[in-house]
Amino acid sequence: MNDQEVEAKFFIKNLKKIEARLQELKARLIQERVHEVNLRFDLPNGSLRADGRVLRLRQDTEARLTYKGASTLKEGVLSRTELEFTVGDFETARNFLEALGYVRFALYEKYRRTYELDGSHIMLDELPYGDFIEIEGANLDEIRATAERLAIHWNAAIPASYLALFDTFCAERGIESDELTFEAVDKLQPTARELDIQAADEGFS
Repeated sequence: MNDQEVEAKFFIKNLKKIEARLQELKARLIQERVHEVNLRFDLPNGSLRADGRVLRLRQDTEARLTYKGASTLKEGVLSRTELEFTVGDFETARNFLEALGYVRFALYEKYRRTYELDGSHIMLDELPYGDFIEIEGANLDEIRATAERLAIHWNAAIPASYLALFDTFCAERGIESDELTFEAVDKLQPTARELDIQAADEGFS
């Protein structure tokens, strides 16, 4: 069993073009577009987040509980320990975590479609503040090769989580929000500059 997550994340302007390229390369669709709801938990003192660790409860086609260790960054690729398993009921799992003393500090949602290409997984993600792809593979070289096949600018890799990007935006606007949802963010209309990101499928300025 491999408990290591190795991935790179990119902001994309034209997600349909990326998907068309995947289809040209005969990538295999392994998960149709699905809506995700994610809850992030921490101890009351915030020690998990302070250490760069993640405790997440996700609902998509099933409910999943995930722990991620602190990550290391090398040439745009994040690597970290990841332990994940399915649970029988989302609300029961939430109540279980809260009974143990964990507190929910954030909620975020997205739509995700997943392809497999020569062993790598490519996730096409629609977030409330824009579209992204994540490439997961066995190692840096495999992920970089996949990005090159998709005509992705490697130097635009984002060394931050979706939630961290939202925190950057909130800090830029001087607002506080613990809900990264389509309904909440639609009214705010964040820009790429406020998120401190650059599209990986466009020419650099």
